[in-house]
Amino acid sequence: MEALKQELKGKIIEVLNLEDVSASDINDNDALFGDGLGLDSIDALELIVMLDKDYGIKLTDPKEGKNIFASINTMAEYITANRTK
Repeated sequence: MEALKQELKGKIIEVLNLEDVSASDINDNDALFGDGLGLDSIDALELIVMLDKDYGIKLTDPKEGKNIFASINTMAEYITANRTK
């Protein structure tokens, strides 16, 4: 699971072009949206595309995405349980 968390941090930085952020800046429990990393709804769409492309996970319910993208931990847990790639 730790390897997946590190992979996710790298992908989030790359996909969202977070130039001033490194993987070590992102805590596994920090909120990704709002007060945490400060991502917005456009970033959420990018993350949904990344989940589909990299892990074969299709999200159709926006409310589900809000829970999944709460933190690196919640993303890693969801991917581990639902990935098809």
